[in-house]
Amino acid sequence: MKHLLSIADISRVDAIKILDTAAELARVSDTPMKKLPTLRGRTIVNLFAEDSTRTRISFEAAAKRLSADVINFSAKGSSVSKGESLKDTAQTLQAMGADAVIIRHSASGAAQRLADSKWMSGSVINAGDGTHEHPSQALLDAFTIRKHLSKGAPDLTGLRVAIVGDVLHSRVARSNVLLLAKLGAQVVLVAPPTLLPVGIESWPCQISYDLDEVIASVDAIMMLRIQLERMSEMYFPNAREYSRYFGLNNDRIRAMKPEAIVMHPGPMNRGLEITADAADGARSVIVEQVSNGVSIRMAILYLLLAGNQEIVENGVSS
Repeated sequence: MKHLLSIADISRVDAIKILDTAAELARVSDTPMKKLPTLRGRTIVNLFAEDSTRTRISFEAAAKRLSADVINFSAKGSSVSKGESLKDTAQTLQAMGADAVIIRHSASGAAQRLADSKWMSGSVINAGDGTHEHPSQALLDAFTIRKHLSKGAPDLTGLRVAIVGDVLHSRVARSNVLLLAKLGAQVVLVAPPTLLPVGIESWPCQISYDLDEVIASVDAIMMLRIQLERMSEMYFPNAREYSRYFGLNNDRIRAMKPEAIVMHPGPMNRGLEITADAADGARSVIVEQVSNGVSIRMAILYLLLAGNQEIVENGVSS
């Protein structure tokens, strides 16, 4: 595997290998010496043409813990804001000797375009392209669910996961449906009809328009952000109405299974898709998702760039 562009491109075996590698790297990261020498001398570029906090910092932390050199490239303040094309930017990065480019872009398919071109020879990792996919987020979500609910199983067979909210504009939802189904989970999407994409009947999941009908049967619930910046029309009457029917609040938390967990990819619109009590409650693993994101992204970089090298801790193979 040279690139990570889409969950559709990886097999169930590949996904489990990434999760297992992340678990091992997480154990190493818990030691006083967090850094590994695996990618010493490699250069990794964070190419972000869209705003990001968690994903960009997480990839940067992951690369640095593997001893790689990191170049952060933001569209704002660069020649991209002057109209420079993706091709010219890629060729510039190639000239600088980039071994991998982590790209976030507003255009769906931008990562695929970069990987398929001859503009650069390094690995390409999709950190979110338009409303298409966000594979590393899906992997960290699956890692979090497996850690809490799989009871030692390598996959998610037998678990039921609800993904609630703005599915139409969510690359996270698309990647999660593909990955969770691939790992054996049963996925149900809950949203108003206006926030579901055309052709969703072909996705490997169930559809519901009633959160209260679904919530008691799920092992994990993932709330999606309402992406107001991508909306040019009215998709629901108002925020209060949306929260009433599709928001996660204390009453709905109490209806969940005792061991069920609450997730959110962030950033959150507190008071819209999730209340503060639900986001900060005992069931919430939202902050843990961020720390798991570093481990997953370490695993992705490790497997793409280090191949079959053993994980070395303090100079000793593990």
